[in-house]
Amino acid sequence: MTATANKDWNPGAYAKFRGLRLRPALDLMAQVGTPPPGPVVDLGCGDGAAAAALRAAFPERALIGIDNSPAMLKAAQGYDALHLADIAAWQPETPPALIFSNAALQWLPDHARLMPHLAGMLPKGGVLAVQMPGQTQAPSHRLLRDTAAALFPEHFGDLPERQAVAKPEDYWRLLSPLGNVLAWETTYVQQLGPVTEGHPVRAFTESTAMRPYLERLDRPEVSAFRAAYDAALARAYPLLPDGGALLPFRRVFFVFVKE
Repeated sequence: MTATANKDWNPGAYAKFRGLRLRPALDLMAQVGTPPPGPVVDLGCGDGAAAAALRAAFPERALIGIDNSPAMLKAAQGYDALHLADIAAWQPETPPALIFSNAALQWLPDHARLMPHLAGMLPKGGVLAVQMPGQTQAPSHRLLRDTAAALFPEHFGDLPERQAVAKPEDYWRLLSPLGNVLAWETTYVQQLGPVTEGHPVRAFTESTAMRPYLERLDRPEVSAFRAAYDAALARAYPLLPDGGALLPFRRVFFVFVKE
């Protein structure tokens, strides 16, 4: 769970939507196949949401979790080893048979360098399996930027632009000279339940995409930001009769096998 913000992640807030966040990890895992002998690395493991599934899929392998959040690593269970590290600078002690990364690499820039770099860590037959949210142009994320610019432009002029996750075919073209690539995207129609405060989509984004914005605001500003974002979300994502909402959510996948 890699982010550029200075404050740590909130494992409890992130885990509220564990089922919705885990489903893409399971869909990715189903395409991995059988890697060669060696450890399995959960890169950007967060609070260990995928640990049990990885353990069940690869029961004889050492399972290693890597993350840059002390709070998330403290909550993570089911690994043989956990390491606090920045993904951009991480180097494995032993070439991993599988580097599995679910919803982490979208936080890092320069994918044209990063993905071949990770692929280069693998032995022959090793697997790099990646899932990333591709939601930066969706209303849920665009309205964060619009609300920030409208209310508090002085706070966000230097906020780094998140790199948009590319199309699956772009990752195929990037990695296919190095091995075999299976790449695809899926839009999950997520049914969010009603919440006691604010809009259901805000409840989903608040522990992830909204974090860099909230961390630059004081308490009264946070309240104003939430209220304006909720109002914009209500227009973009009308409430269902039960008070919930539908959130279409795009995710990009690829599975690379090194030749």
